[in-house]
Amino acid sequence: MKLLFAAGILTFSVLVLSGCGGKEQKSSASGEKYTVGFLMETYDLDRWKRDESFFNEKSKSFGGTVLRAVADGDQDRQNKQAETLLTQGVNALVVVPKNLNTAARIITSAHEKNVPVLAYDRLIVGCDLDMYITFDNEKVGYLQAQGVLQKVPEGNFILLGGAASDNNAKLLREGQLRAIKEYEMKTGKKIIILADPFLDDWDRDEARRKVGNLITKFNAEKKRIDAIIASNDATAGGVVAALQAEKMSRNIAVSGQDAELQACQRIVEGTQAVTVYKPVQLLAEVSAQVAYRLSRKEKPEEIIKALGYTVNYLDNGYKKVPSIFLEPVFVTKENIAKTVVADGWQPLEKVYANVPKDQWPK
Repeated sequence: MKLLFAAGILTFSVLVLSGCGGKEQKSSASGEKYTVGFLMETYDLDRWKRDESFFNEKSKSFGGTVLRAVADGDQDRQNKQAETLLTQGVNALVVVPKNLNTAARIITSAHEKNVPVLAYDRLIVGCDLDMYITFDNEKVGYLQAQGVLQKVPEGNFILLGGAASDNNAKLLREGQLRAIKEYEMKTGKKIIILADPFLDDWDRDEARRKVGNLITKFNAEKKRIDAIIASNDATAGGVVAALQAEKMSRNIAVSGQDAELQACQRIVEGTQAVTVYKPVQLLAEVSAQVAYRLSRKEKPEEIIKALGYTVNYLDNGYKKVPSIFLEPVFVTKENIAKTVVADGWQPLEKVYANVPKDQWPK
């Protein structure tokens, strides 16, 4: 599936500077000690503790010390945490921002102390950001819609976006809409989008309330809901809870991403159609290698090539930021054992805990 770049404020322009190998190449540690600050937005989602663990382990293999701070969803707090870490003398910063705009202050403060910054899985806009690493989020959205369309080839859809403050949510939506448009042109079938709201946060309860209200609204208007493209597994959980309250969960296809345990359980049980697995260990370990190399003042393009990836440039409204796009993995009931389970991300016995053993994969 070729990546199509959407027009708008944030546009992709890709320059291939190396082969498309996209495989992690191990770097040998020089024995030099360094310190990296890891600024995390939240611990609310299951995945973030894993990100931190993988990042720490890889950093230690290069002789690095990781100083971690969690902002608990408060960008002002994260900006202050960055100031603290910079005062402590970190050699590089890795940031999972809450707000893609106001986090720009972190880059300004870091550059005043000649400290490079890597944006981790979420872009920071309007600033001189050094590097960005993420999964191909437009492709994630494309896969989400594609998975739902395989289950529901025609009908009324709701598109439930993630946090409006997160640029990833917008990229996911672009991918979802592209998949729907391509599908309609190819098949001649019509997808009606009943509603397409974004949320204030990637929050299960907010998603449940929002979808509950939409169910009430469309029931009153006698409009059937056939599918809900939710942008991650946390919000998908809220969607399924709202549908179950109306006893309609098994009739409506729901998407997600992150391959969280509960989402994987919903997939094998039949209440969620698809998730998109983003191998977090790869993201964290490549990021740790990037942080190590940035701390040694290597240039971003040279780092990306040395790690065996293609150099992409993502326009953040200030500059074209050297970026690494990792590949997401499409997961359904049919391939979950060969992807999420086989990769060690979720254990078989937990994924299938609520399914009779005679239905477990052999």
